[in-house]
Amino acid sequence: MEEAKIMTEEDVNRTYLRFAHQFLEPYDDPAEPAVIGMQTRGVYMGRRIIDVIGRELGTRPDFGVLDVTFYRDDFRSKLKMPEVKVTEIPFDLYNRDVILVDDVLYTGRTVRSAMDALMAYGRPRSIRFCCMIDRGHRELPISADYVGLTLPTHADEEVLVKVKELDGEDAVYVIKGGAVNV
Repeated sequence: MEEAKIMTEEDVNRTYLRFAHQFLEPYDDPAEPAVIGMQTRGVYMGRRIIDVIGRELGTRPDFGVLDVTFYRDDFRSKLKMPEVKVTEIPFDLYNRDVILVDDVLYTGRTVRSAMDALMAYGRPRSIRFCCMIDRGHRELPISADYVGLTLPTHADEEVLVKVKELDGEDAVYVIKGGAVNV
């Protein structure tokens, strides 16, 4: 397998700063939008963006964590037992503007699952989507509202967004001949 670093720690941190400003731009009150990180790396990304907002503006929007395992359309077709993680949304979603955060946008199926899951918890006013990498290959008509980098890929490549908390570094890699993202 061949590996290429696409984004450095500096690139990733600059992207978090840009996301923080983009998230708040449409609002008079910086606490108005709620940010929800999708398990697993989207949670760490979302927390980083919330931390930037806190440092820049002295306020922190509501933050939640979402696991979409049971909402996936391939949930029952996988051979192994799914690894279910925590969902924690400690605020009312009704009539809220929600920004979902995940690492990679690929087929769009995970984002569709996330929207289904959110609707099971409440009725947001709007749902926006943020991803570090949009790698193309959509199977559903879904696009990101906030994108760190649009990176056309081949189907046999994997995009890996690394976060310090899990991987010991902040970076983005493309791995040729790797397994594909979902």
